[in-house]
Amino acid sequence: MSLTHLNPRGEAHMVDVGDKAESRREARASGVIHMRPATLALLADGDLPKGDVLATARIAGIQAAKRTHELIPLCHALALSKVSVDFRLDEAASCVHVSATCRLTGRTGVEMEALTAVSVACLTLYDMCKAVDKDMEIGSIHLEAKTGGKSGDYHRGPAALEPAPIVTGEGATGEVSLGVRCAMGEPCIRVKCLAELRERLGVGEVSVPFDELESADVAGLKALLTSMDARFAGLDEGRVLCAVNQVMAGNATPLTAEDEVAFFPPVTGG
Repeated sequence: MSLTHLNPRGEAHMVDVGDKAESRREARASGVIHMRPATLALLADGDLPKGDVLATARIAGIQAAKRTHELIPLCHALALSKVSVDFRLDEAASCVHVSATCRLTGRTGVEMEALTAVSVACLTLYDMCKAVDKDMEIGSIHLEAKTGGKSGDYHRGPAALEPAPIVTGEGATGEVSLGVRCAMGEPCIRVKCLAELRERLGVGEVSVPFDELESADVAGLKALLTSMDARFAGLDEGRVLCAVNQVMAGNATPLTAEDEVAFFPPVTGG
């Protein structure tokens, strides 16, 4: 196996991707930052002195992905079509799990962009929390999966070959189980239940396959969710509001793949 970033003389150079065919490419990376339990509690409660830690780290990660070519010398400048950075607070392990997904249709992959997004998001978490905890430790930054390109798909480890299960909790009426997440690269709708809906249903966020909608609108999404679990029938209550990509919406609002749909009561605390 040869290293493509070395020319015949062994010198580093940027790979010419001009003759490659364009394809849909996606990469997902993850990492973790460990901290003291008291620091994690302050983070969860929004009581750290620098303000909204997770929002700042998310923006930093997205910005870093877009500027990866300025940080890693031989990376290409890419027109990314999507960058998402997500966090999961793990009280049991006293850490924050960080994940990033990057996507484009182009001639080269986005693995470095996803890894850079995770790295900078973790560094930003450290910066935002270091006033109360300098013992934090960043680690386990790695590529989870990638799709597209001549080299084919990659999934880290045997467990990654199957879609990850949806993590649900116990709601006021019991556990909600919606199966598994969408397979990587599959068009999905990202659904969020906020405030008391999250408590009532026991699920805060879920991705559902776009191709399974009976109709490509909010009404079709509600029907699909209700077919998965009858408790989602409550989304049709008159007092439940809906927003698509942070814009207020109704049952007839059309949906496209990768939309974010939020359901929430008239007054919500986030």
